[in-house]
Amino acid sequence: MTTYKYLKGKNVGIIGCPFSGGQPKEGVDEGPIKMVEYGLIDQILEMGWNVEFDGHRKLTDLKPTEDPNIGRLKKPRYVSRVTKAVADAVESNLRRGQLALTLGGDHSLALGTVSGTLSVYPEACLIWIDAHADINTPDTTESGNLHGCPVSFLLAVDDLFQERVSEFSWLKPRLRPDKLVYIGLRDVDPPEKDILKKYGIKAFSMYHVDKFGIGKVVEMALDAVNPNRDLPIHLSFDVDALDPTVAPSTGTPVRGGLTFREGHYICEAIHETGLLVSVDLMEVNPSLEDEVSVFETVTVGCSLVRCCLGETLL
Repeated sequence: MTTYKYLKGKNVGIIGCPFSGGQPKEGVDEGPIKMVEYGLIDQILEMGWNVEFDGHRKLTDLKPTEDPNIGRLKKPRYVSRVTKAVADAVESNLRRGQLALTLGGDHSLALGTVSGTLSVYPEACLIWIDAHADINTPDTTESGNLHGCPVSFLLAVDDLFQERVSEFSWLKPRLRPDKLVYIGLRDVDPPEKDILKKYGIKAFSMYHVDKFGIGKVVEMALDAVNPNRDLPIHLSFDVDALDPTVAPSTGTPVRGGLTFREGHYICEAIHETGLLVSVDLMEVNPSLEDEVSVFETVTVGCSLVRCCLGETLL
């Protein structure tokens, strides 16, 4: 049985975030709603966890009447307001000794989830599971969609971004580059590669998964950011890290991704550390693909969450 170092028992606070403001494709806001409809809360309760869930956040209430671009950045005020609210919710759950589980929604929400975690555990490490690095800056982003930028904002790799994007002045970047590790990368923009190299950020692409196997990759990832296995862990999981044959209903699928078992092994292994304090499950988009694909993607999202909370094969 796993012993939880930072949690007060098996208590989880679920933050439902139906939000699509950080990316161009509608429908990802339906992801958390579908996961709950598919019985995720009952599944967690059956595992012996106490669940606090007071309904999905009404994030559209935070949408400004006008939200012009700032440079290339799209919907910056809306994203800022939403992620600040999410940061406050995550912080509240963690201060009460709960595991914070955030269901998205697009990955710009990680601006809030990771910030909330660092507010309580400034020494926490971030394990980012994704096909994409999401570390573009306001200058390097070509699309201007903020779901491709959250990590750069958290790290403040662009030292001037807060001066030029005052809407995010609430964000206090505290994530050290040596406390961030990626698994599953396979679609990284050239400027993002430069940032990873410049700041010495540890990243395991699908090449490394193929070469070493997922067990060794997870071990090396933990060695990189949590060598003594004593720091809190924030796990941010974008379902597009999985191969599209496993999770087809997502906005930016990329071939050659994690298998069903590789994705689940990551969650199982991180849970076994007893250090997990915060989990994001992002980018399930039920509006994409056919009914069978939606079923496959929503159910795999639910099963990844269960593995993060201790579900095992035996």
